[in-house]
Amino acid sequence: MLTVTNLTLRPGESEEKLRALCERKLRAPAVHFRILKKSLDARDKGDIKWVYSVECSQKKEPHPEREYERIKGDMPRVFVVGTGPAGLFCAVRLIRHGIRPVLIERGRPVEARGEDILAFQKTGVLDTESNVQFGEGGAGAFSDGKLGTQTNSPLNREVLENFVEFGAPEEIAYLSKPHIGSDNLKKVVANIRSYILGHGGLIFYESKLTDVEVKGGKLTAVYVNGTRHEADELVLAIGHSARDTFEMLLKRGFRMEQKEFAAGVRIEHLQERIGRAQYGEAFRLLPPADYKLVSHAAERAVFSFCMCPGGVVIPSASEEGGVVTNGMSNFARDGANANSALVVQVKREDFGSDHPLAGVAYQRKMERAAYLAAGGGYRAPVQLLGDFLGGRESRGFGEVLPSYSRGTSFAPLDAYLPPILISSLRASIPDMGRRLSAFNAPDALLTGVESRTSSPVRILRGEDMQAQGIEGVYPCGEGCGYAGGITSAAADGLRAAYAIAKKYF
Repeated sequence: MLTVTNLTLRPGESEEKLRALCERKLRAPAVHFRILKKSLDARDKGDIKWVYSVECSQKKEPHPEREYERIKGDMPRVFVVGTGPAGLFCAVRLIRHGIRPVLIERGRPVEARGEDILAFQKTGVLDTESNVQFGEGGAGAFSDGKLGTQTNSPLNREVLENFVEFGAPEEIAYLSKPHIGSDNLKKVVANIRSYILGHGGLIFYESKLTDVEVKGGKLTAVYVNGTRHEADELVLAIGHSARDTFEMLLKRGFRMEQKEFAAGVRIEHLQERIGRAQYGEAFRLLPPADYKLVSHAAERAVFSFCMCPGGVVIPSASEEGGVVTNGMSNFARDGANANSALVVQVKREDFGSDHPLAGVAYQRKMERAAYLAAGGGYRAPVQLLGDFLGGRESRGFGEVLPSYSRGTSFAPLDAYLPPILISSLRASIPDMGRRLSAFNAPDALLTGVESRTSSPVRILRGEDMQAQGIEGVYPCGEGCGYAGGITSAAADGLRAAYAIAKKYF
């Protein structure tokens, strides 16, 4: 096996050239050839190039067979609550260990969920159990499907390989910035569902965890829609918006702590402007450009998050009377606008209370204020960037038109964001514009409110993945405070599955 690094191609050149380069190294035909990594070097706009690492050999390498352990004796009764990345990947790994889990999902299957989301966007009638936050696939199913992560877990590779196995584009296994796209994610989620059901797992939709029973510090039963079921193990993959579940678990004695997060707005630009600013005129030959910006010009750090090239800003409320925004793009990323969260650090001292769920109240206050500022109906408040920086009210759009489907109303950010977030954004946006020339375009749009960047609470657990003081319960994923995106949430679900399987081997 030969590994070759730092191979380069110009935009538009065929990747078949890589095989030819490898064969020169081998001095023989490359029977096995695989791209390990692909990244874009755009440091010099006059010399933009793709950089590859590949492996090749004369002899075809066999694909290693997966060895799935089988449980001996009686099968444990394992419930997994939530079918986002953490819950689904946990369930797949449990099955591969010989354990057939029962999945509980408060929302609907991803296809029906998509219909509910479209209905909300058209009518403004919100289904509080089936929306962008709740339902099969989790919040990430209606996003850009980015799979990048800042964690270095060895499980990240398993996550990517599983995504490919269930229908994601093969390139995600080697791209430096992999993404699936919301359109592909729905198909992948449906394929994972078929796998779980086809291997003896069960999935119950429109089914909410309403209570847990703990005796002597050990889980004994779960209540689903009020009905009691005996249980040996419970995986809590509940997502960052399961506020009612947090309240129930707190009453049942689960140990929790406040967790800092970030909040702000969505910023929209013309995608063409971002492409030209990043790549020069070569942008037309390259994939839609993204960016990642951080500023420390203010008292609080401000950063871009969940950037969606060629995407849209979507209505993402899960509670009546609150406006929540998120970003989404399909695999092609071919929309007119680029959008990203533009958010500020929110600290515990901002919450105004020591209560474990004070961060939830902080989020809810902003969301309800944004709803009122826009005049109701789940319209979103918007302000032009130039007007925000100049302290003026907005009265008309420039070239950038809003993509938020429920409609928008002009309203200043200070009608719904706390003063510390306002001052931080005003100081940091010009700083970001100095590094990305298109960023502080006066007609860029600021749409509120981006409040669900991550969970505002952490359910405490030990080294064995089990909730502190409660045997048999495994808090995991983004909602319980242990992940920050699709890949890290899926990897945490795998950890929970491994911890459970370890008990029975």
